Amino acid sequence: MTALTSKAELIDLLCDKSFQYSPEPVFKLVSGQMSSFYVNCKPTSLSPRGMFLIGHLVLEALVAADLKGIGGLTFGADPIAVATAFASELQARPLQAFSIRKEQKDHGIVKWIEGDIAPGDRVAIIDDVATTGGSTIKAIERARSEGVAVVQAVILVDRQEGGLDNIRRHVPDVTAIVTRDELVARWKELNPSE
Repeated sequence: MTALTSKAELIDLLCDKSFQYSPEPVFKLVSGQMSSFYVNCKPTSLSPRGMFLIGHLVLEALVAADLKGIGGLTFGADPIAVATAFASELQARPLQAFSIRKEQKDHGIVKWIEGDIAPGDRVAIIDDVATTGGSTIKAIERARSEGVAVVQAVILVDRQEGGLDNIRRHVPDVTAIVTRDELVARWKELNPSE
C-alpha cells in the first residue's frame, strides 16, 4: 500500500461517508457559524476500510522519534488511536493507544488519561477534525498536566480555518492527513451535477 493510493482512497471514503457540501452555507457548526461543508469522520473512522487506511496513514505521518503512544480527546480521537496502534503492531513499531477524558475521573485514581501511558512518555496527540484546534489543544494541555511529553499532533481532516496554526503554538510539529480543499475538490469531481 502506497501513501498516495491510500490517501486517495481515504478521501473517496470520506466523501462517501463523512463529508457533505453545499454551495450555500447551510450547515450549522458547534460555534453557531454557518458553513458550506460538514465533516463527521466517525462513519469513516469506525468502518473497517476506514480504520485500515487511517491507521496506516497516521502511522506514516508520525515522524517524532521514540514515541510511546498516540491518543487524544475522547471520542473523536479514539478510533484513530486504536487503528494506528493496530497498524503500528503490524509494522513492528508498537505504539500504545490512549484516550483523554472530557471530564476528569472523580473516583479511584483521579486522572485525565486512560491507557498505558506514564509521565515522561513521548506521545502524539490526534484529532479527527480541526477547525479552531480547541479540542486538540485541550488534549495537549491535559496530557501535559499528567507529565506526558507531547511532541507531535496529527489531524485527520483540517478544515483550514486556522486550527493547525493555533495548535502549532502548543506543539510545533503538526500534520494534517487530509485538507478541506482536497475533500471539496474530490466531492465536486464525484458529484459534477450538484
